[in-house]
Amino acid sequence: MVERGTDGHPHGADRLCEAGDRVYSRAVRRGRVPRADADAVPCLVELALLHPDPDDMKWLVPTSPQEVMTRLLREMHEHVAETQSRMGAAVAAFEWYTELGGHAQGYAEGAAIRVLDGLPRIRAAVDEATEACTTEVLTVQPGGIRREDELTEGLHRAMTLRRRGVHMRDLYTHVARHGQGLLNYMELMGDAAEARTLDEVVERLLVFDRRVAFIPANADRTIALELRHPALVDYLVTVFERFWRLAVPLTGPLPDTGIEGITHRERSIAALLAEGHQDAVVAERLGISVRTCRAHIARLSETLGAASRTQLGVRIAQAGLDGPPRSTDLLPLTAPGPADRSTAPESPTAL
Repeated sequence: MVERGTDGHPHGADRLCEAGDRVYSRAVRRGRVPRADADAVPCLVELALLHPDPDDMKWLVPTSPQEVMTRLLREMHEHVAETQSRMGAAVAAFEWYTELGGHAQGYAEGAAIRVLDGLPRIRAAVDEATEACTTEVLTVQPGGIRREDELTEGLHRAMTLRRRGVHMRDLYTHVARHGQGLLNYMELMGDAAEARTLDEVVERLLVFDRRVAFIPANADRTIALELRHPALVDYLVTVFERFWRLAVPLTGPLPDTGIEGITHRERSIAALLAEGHQDAVVAERLGISVRTCRAHIARLSETLGAASRTQLGVRIAQAGLDGPPRSTDLLPLTAPGPADRSTAPESPTAL
């Protein structure tokens, strides 16, 4: 009923376009209209509201309104009947599937692994976990400085957790230290959250009360996994805790490279280049842009006196920058006091 019509007039007989209404009304009043009058409204012929006059093919005569109404009501009835039939079949099918899984342990709500397809479902699940959280949230936030929209989207969750006395610990890359949002967020969260940074971290991770975790399931993070299996969650918590012990408190200084003129970031870039990674991969793992990465590589080459990438690799090995820093290069880490407790600008609960 409503699917018929041309590209320019995608409507049904029950809701004619303005031009079609004028021509059809004229045809009903006069009994017929010249064929040329319908050239601009081919929908009238396609919907069988006008048809050729058998006595003179240059004219079009209208289908009576009563016949049109009868046809529309019949189509509506058939459409409703078809919809009711499909609804009954769908209910019957899912009742059957429900009976099959009725005795399965942990099915549906308590599933150990649940696939969340699409950002709305991911946000809803994270919101639900936020509401149920009572003690602790652990997060890993890869990438660089958080965008303003990311901060705003997840801020309400963090504030909800803070009001309930939930403690948050967040891991970021060192690049996150340079975000202007850090100070604002730290003021909002106070002692409720603390953050540490590393050269690079694992993919995004959220853990609530060490009972439910969320991880991305595809590259653009539009699909996520909700994990409730105790062994899986415990494993992810162990990974987080080991990264946490290696990380530097957000307000503390980064380790000294021990080599004059080479920054901590440039040392990290050197180690990744020595592993054979391309510029884009190095940039992604450290949470910086490719352009920034190449600027650091240029300064590294200048400092080490390398005239080519091949020579730079040799110089990196000679300077001992092709592996992790020696323990003597690192500043001692102490447990962060109140001044060290802060967090990065994105909420810890935004996948």
